[in-house]
Order: sequence, then C-alpha cells, then structure tokens
Amino acid sequence: MVRGAIIASLLVLVGCQARPLHDDPATQESLGAIEFAEVSTRAGLEVRNRLVFLAGNGAGEDDAPQYRVDLSVSSSAQGVQLNEQTTTPNAGRAIVSATYTLRRTSDDSVIKAGRRQTVALFDYPRQEFAKLRAARDAEDRASHELAELIYADLAIALGR
Repeated sequence: MVRGAIIASLLVLVGCQARPLHDDPATQESLGAIEFAEVSTRAGLEVRNRLVFLAGNGAGEDDAPQYRVDLSVSSSAQGVQLNEQTTTPNAGRAIVSATYTLRRTSDDSVIKAGRRQTVALFDYPRQEFAKLRAARDAEDRASHELAELIYADLAIALGR
C-alpha cells in the first residue's frame, strides 16, 4: 500500500517540468526585439544598460524592434542608524525606483506597465570619499537588482 503510493507520487513528479520563462525560444526572441528608451539619470543608465544586456543576451538592442520600453528611474540615499555621540549615520540605504511601460511598436498599444523599487544597504565609513563610493556602489547594486525585476516582468508579459 505504502509502496504503491510512493511509486504513484514519483510518477507524478517525473511528469512535472519547471523551467525559466525566458528559456522559451519565442519568449527569448520577443525579449531580444525590445528597444529601451533613453534615460537621464546615472541610476537610470545602470538600469537601462543592464536591461539591454539581459534582453539581448549580451548582444545589444535589435535594429528593428517590435517593442519599446519607456523607463523613468529615480534614486536616493538615506542615512540610517545614527551614532548617538556624533549624530552622524553609521549605515545607509540606497533606494532606486522605476516606472516602466512596455508597448508594441506597430500599434503603440500598452502590453504591460508597472512600478518597481529596490533597496541596497551600505555602511558609512569615516572617510568622505569612501562614503560617496559606498553610496554609489549601493545604488549600482540596487539598479542591477531593479533591472532583473523589470526583466522578469517583461519575460512574463511577453511569454504568454
């Protein structure tokens, strides 16, 4: 009885398949046919460049795009966890937010629109340049993570 249940459950599990959305050739082709709009901020450039790399499999943007993504990216760095003696922050967080719209270029119809936000934490060292560098590195990490989230959203929208 127990042996039969185990065999039946193993047979069911053998039939299950899980694979990434972007593994489908049709979805990959659609992702490669996306044009990403120009952005005006440093964090926006980090997000856009990462999206171009992910969507094109490292090959860049398509010459004849079928889709267009409009991006609006903003970032900020905030000090948290104040030192009680000096009232200066010991740690901080970089917040990068984006709104995006995926459109079909043939008829300008909206396929997907969304808003995403990521946070990266960092320590404030004592040296001023090191503080600036730590904040920038955290902004870069948050930007790359944000691009991964947007890429997953685009893969879901185009993989249907």
